[in-house]
Amino acid sequence: MPKIKAPVRTPHIDMTPMVDLFSVLLIFLLLTASFRPSEVKPIEAPTSVSEKQAPDNDIMTILISKDSLIFFNIDNGKDTSTHFRSKLLQKMGEQYKITFTPAELNRFGKMAAFGMPIKDVKSWINASESKDRDLLQIGVPTDSTDNQLAWWVRLARLTNPGAEVALKADAETPYMTVKKVMDLLQENKVNKFNLVTNLMKEEVTLKDLPPKQ
Repeated sequence: MPKIKAPVRTPHIDMTPMVDLFSVLLIFLLLTASFRPSEVKPIEAPTSVSEKQAPDNDIMTILISKDSLIFFNIDNGKDTSTHFRSKLLQKMGEQYKITFTPAELNRFGKMAAFGMPIKDVKSWINASESKDRDLLQIGVPTDSTDNQLAWWVRLARLTNPGAEVALKADAETPYMTVKKVMDLLQENKVNKFNLVTNLMKEEVTLKDLPPKQ
């Protein structure tokens, strides 16, 4: 009597639960991720072998372009409800007798690095086009008669005393410009700050390999 062969079935995996899980994870990451804003000007920092990373929060950053323009930035801290940026702008407004509306303070708190005289900050906040904002980015004044960068640093330290200071200059920035900013930091009792660099890539050649035993 011939044997009865059981029908051969191809294994089938139901991917529907996996697709649902992937969609949930993707939505979660999109809602919780914080994207770094683009820099106000392209700055190619010099390279170094240091692997220390700058903190993501509680950091005050001074950026210097190769044409010696100076820009300033400070974040809202780990707890965004502290609104450090808005509080700092309000203090600068009081210093220079400029009134910012609650809407302007709130909008400024969500923006990125800037570099212009304080009198143009209101126009920068309210500009409808990014190109109009870019035209206002002429650098924070550092002249002896009205050193506004010094006031940004001084009031930023009062607003968020725990913020670390980072200095990022282009590799082609004149040394005297960098030294001027470093002297300004020391005048404001900032004797410890980070120099932002790019990690140097070490290439291994055949002659660097150990000899075969």
